[in-house]
Amino acid sequence: MKLTVDFDECLNDSPRFRAGLEDVEGDFAELESKLDKVVKLCAGMIDAGKNFCNANKQFVNGIRELAHQSAKDEVVENSLVRFSESLQEMVAFHMILFDQAQRSIKLQLQTFVKEDLRKFKDVKKQFDKVSEEKENALVKNAQVQRNKQHEVEEATNVLTATRKCFRHIALDYVLQINVLQSKRRSEILKSMLSFMYAHLTFFHQGYDLFMELEPYMKELGAQLDQLVVDAAKEKRDMEQKHSTIQQKDFSSDDPKIEFNIDAANGVVMEGYLYKRASNAFKTWNRKKTPHIRRWFSIQNNQLVYQKKFKDNLTVVVDDLRLCTVKPCEDIERRFCFEVVSPTKSCMLQADSEKIRQVWIKAVQASIATAYKEKGEESYAEKLDRRSSPSTSSLDSGSELKERPVKGESALQRVECIAGNTYCCDCGQSDPRWASINLGITLCIECSGIHRSLGVHFSKVRSLTLDSWEPELLKLMCALGNNIINRIYEARVEEMHCKKPNAGDSRLEKEAWIKAKYVEKKFVQKSHRISSTKESPQVLPQTEQLEGTHEQASKFLSIPGSSSKFSEILEASTLDGGERNSSVFEETIISPGLQLYKAAYVRSLPDMAEALAHGAEVNWIHAEDNKATPLIQAVLGGSLVACEFLLQNGADVNHRDCHGRGPLHHATILGHTGQVCLFLKRGADQGALDEEMKDPLAIAIEAANADIVTLLRLAKMNDEMRESEGLGQSGDATYQDIFRDFSHMASHNPEILNRFQRRSETD
Repeated sequence: MKLTVDFDECLNDSPRFRAGLEDVEGDFAELESKLDKVVKLCAGMIDAGKNFCNANKQFVNGIRELAHQSAKDEVVENSLVRFSESLQEMVAFHMILFDQAQRSIKLQLQTFVKEDLRKFKDVKKQFDKVSEEKENALVKNAQVQRNKQHEVEEATNVLTATRKCFRHIALDYVLQINVLQSKRRSEILKSMLSFMYAHLTFFHQGYDLFMELEPYMKELGAQLDQLVVDAAKEKRDMEQKHSTIQQKDFSSDDPKIEFNIDAANGVVMEGYLYKRASNAFKTWNRKKTPHIRRWFSIQNNQLVYQKKFKDNLTVVVDDLRLCTVKPCEDIERRFCFEVVSPTKSCMLQADSEKIRQVWIKAVQASIATAYKEKGEESYAEKLDRRSSPSTSSLDSGSELKERPVKGESALQRVECIAGNTYCCDCGQSDPRWASINLGITLCIECSGIHRSLGVHFSKVRSLTLDSWEPELLKLMCALGNNIINRIYEARVEEMHCKKPNAGDSRLEKEAWIKAKYVEKKFVQKSHRISSTKESPQVLPQTEQLEGTHEQASKFLSIPGSSSKFSEILEASTLDGGERNSSVFEETIISPGLQLYKAAYVRSLPDMAEALAHGAEVNWIHAEDNKATPLIQAVLGGSLVACEFLLQNGADVNHRDCHGRGPLHHATILGHTGQVCLFLKRGADQGALDEEMKDPLAIAIEAANADIVTLLRLAKMNDEMRESEGLGQSGDATYQDIFRDFSHMASHNPEILNRFQRRSETD
């Protein structure tokens, strides 16, 4: 190898040596500049390549989405999928190429610049410094006078040492120059050769990939040629059909509408109908979609409709055997007919008289066929298999679960209450419907009017079709038609008003019900809690407090309220838990306070009277820890009072001034049934009281295993619904466990009262 700078010239420090150093140093400076430029350009190329790959990936994803959209066309789907896979492989090959470029060009040359050229610069600095020191030593040695022997010796020694150091540094500098010059060639060629091999590999991979794809592409090309020919032929056929159809006259055609009871697909009849709204306004139009028609059909013994083909079916009539159909001539629109079901009346309009008659005959034929096919099946057996979802039941999401109360049992229990064998509003005998927030029984026509009022006035349920929770049955048994009528019809005789009879028209009944429950015209203006008033029915033994005084006093720590809770608990255990409205003296009080006090003493008639007088169900007692009637019902230990308030719109998450809601208080007192009820109504477990405790922490501290189980199940169910996108009801096992707890709390609370049993054993 030829040396860039000769070592002998280095020792002589000749002008040729200095000139050689200048050439080398200039060459290395230019080399560093060029290498920096190449590294930066390589980095830019790699960034642009990555952007290209990302754009290519998006393009490939677009092809895949197009293939998915073309799922019905097998040829297009298979071709696009295969092409997208090949292009995806090419993107991967590009990424490998750019990674190799980064390693071979960018990183390798960058390392050469930062390490080797920097080391050369450091050695150059040392050489320049020693060279300058040598020049200074020579000048000083030349300036020493002959007669100053001491200075002569000193200058000679300094010059000798400096020359010796210069020779060592100069030799090292020359060695570094020659080594760097040699390494320069190897590093540059090595990195470029590696980069070119990466390109070679990339193009070989692409070539092999498309060589495998080429036969398929040729085959597809042949299919494409045939597709073009077929498309041209189909176009000619469609143009010919279009011309033929255009020559026909459709001006006198009437749509062919007919029904088939024995249709193979189970659809007896289907077609477009207008539907009148079932709200209080009874309008035919909608704000967003005026004059909208719906596609109605009769199938599976039901009348259903859907707005669009892919929409879920909306059930208008669940069982046609319970319905009647009749034409309507007394309204402003033509071609109308009405389907009257046990729950509501549905007004429909056809496009012509002919179509209306066909629909009426189809509904009548479906009713007759349903009775004929299922005549031997008992109605109760049908209801046992398929109960309709209830208004507020936890089981509404799983209708095939076994219910604790089925068929006629709910009707039989409610009919035992005085006055419940006749409709509360019209006197019709044998009512089969009920308003669960009012606690009354209704006939089918009055129940339909109650539904039209809205659930904020009346929540209607069937005594035979719907499932009934134990607490709802107890609510119905604690009130009844006689009690409610004494409240809502107190001034009927005074005002000389006539109550409608069963045979009166629907309009008369509707006017009476609105005046009675919405306008409350017949309610007494003054409101009182009277000790001489008929006492409400005594709640059964299962309604007694589930907790004990020791249990509550252990966990209740509200400042200044311990004595109040002690009085509440002591009063709750008097006479086996039986209470009535005579606890209060006869006095006129505000409706809100009446509701508040009545909730504590479990007097549902007084609570109903307070609501009739306009009491706010979430009334707040500012002087009693800002508690609500629902919290008072919890403290009073009544599950039925809590159910009554919730059915009438009580807020299950309202908290008192100590940050405690109904769920907190029920947990503290160990009222398992109330905890179960509140959790079913969506009570918030995360709200903290003033001690920064949530209900679960309180239950764990109290070692109440039943309530801990309920709270944990509720949290797990909420998490499951959020993560898996389930509906409101959640997991079926969760529903079963909550239903069992609810039944035990209503029928056998002693099973849940573990604290009491434990204290008695001790």
